[in-house]
Amino acid sequence: MPPTNLIIFAEESIAMTKKSKPSTVQKTPAAKKALTRKAMSKKAGTRKPGVRKRRKKVVKVSVWLVAAIAVSAALIVILLSQHFSFNKEYGAKVPQGDWRYGIDISHNNEGPIIWDSLFVMTDRRWRTVKDPYRAMNIKPVSFVYIKATEGATFKDCDFKTNWGEAGKANVRRGAYHFFRSSKDGEIQAENFIQTVGKLRLNDLPPVLDIETIHRGCSKELLNQRALRWLMAVEKEYGKKPIVYASSSFIKDNLCEEIVNEYPIWVAHYGKQKPGWEPWKIWQVSDKAVVKGVQGPVDLDVMKIE
Repeated sequence: MPPTNLIIFAEESIAMTKKSKPSTVQKTPAAKKALTRKAMSKKAGTRKPGVRKRRKKVVKVSVWLVAAIAVSAALIVILLSQHFSFNKEYGAKVPQGDWRYGIDISHNNEGPIIWDSLFVMTDRRWRTVKDPYRAMNIKPVSFVYIKATEGATFKDCDFKTNWGEAGKANVRRGAYHFFRSSKDGEIQAENFIQTVGKLRLNDLPPVLDIETIHRGCSKELLNQRALRWLMAVEKEYGKKPIVYASSSFIKDNLCEEIVNEYPIWVAHYGKQKPGWEPWKIWQVSDKAVVKGVQGPVDLDVMKIE
C-alpha cells in the first residue's frame, strides 16, 4: 500500500474510533439544570388533563387578631347592656288616672332618699320622668311603705333610718314584713313588732308581704301561718293589716278568709286595671323613676276617696 494511502487509512481509523467511544466530557451546572427541567417537563406531561395537585393551606391566626376580636365582643356586650338597662331619666308607664302616689322601699334601693323632694312626674305617654321640663303631671309622693323585717330574725338594716326620716318629712309611712312560709307566723309577728315599735296615729296599717311558698309547704300551711301573723299584729296595733301579693299569687294560693277579711295590696304591672278586685293599694311598677330616689323604685297608687 502506498504511503499516501496508509496515511488516509490511518486518519479514517482514528475518526471511527472517536465516534465509537462515549463522551467523557463533564457536564456544566447549566447543562444539568437544563436536563432537570426537561425531565420534570416530561413527568408533568404524564398527568391527566384537568387534575391539579392540591396543596395544604396553612391558616395562621395572629394573637393580636384574636385579642382584637375579644375586645370588640366585650364592647358590644357593654353597649347592649347599657342600651337595654334601666334608663334613669325615664321609667315605667303608669295607668292613667287621678291617683295618690306612693313608693315602697328597702335596703335594696340605691343611695339616700331626699325625703323633702319626693315627686312623681309623668310625661304625655304617662311614663315616669325625672326632668320636670318633660313632665305633664307632677304630684307629690303622699305615702311610703318601708321594709322592716323578714322571716323570724331578719331586720332591714335601713329601716330605722328610713322610718325616722319619713316621720320628720311628714310623709305618711307604713311598715311591711316579708313573709317566709317556712317559719311560724307568730314568731315572725314578734320579730316585726319588736323592730317597728309603737305606731303613730297617722301611720299606715302594717303590711304582710306574701310572695313565695317554700318547697314542701302546702297551701293550707301557708295560710295558717299567714293568719297567725295577721291576727297577732292586729291584736298588737289595733289596726287590720294589709296583705300584699301579686294577682296570680292571690288567685292560686290565698284562702278566702284572708282575701275577704283583710285589705289587699295587689301587684300587677303594665296594665290599665289590676288583676284583682277589690283592692286597697295597687303596685303598678317596680321600675319607676321618682324625683328624690336615685334608682328604680316600686310605685304604688291609691284611689282618691
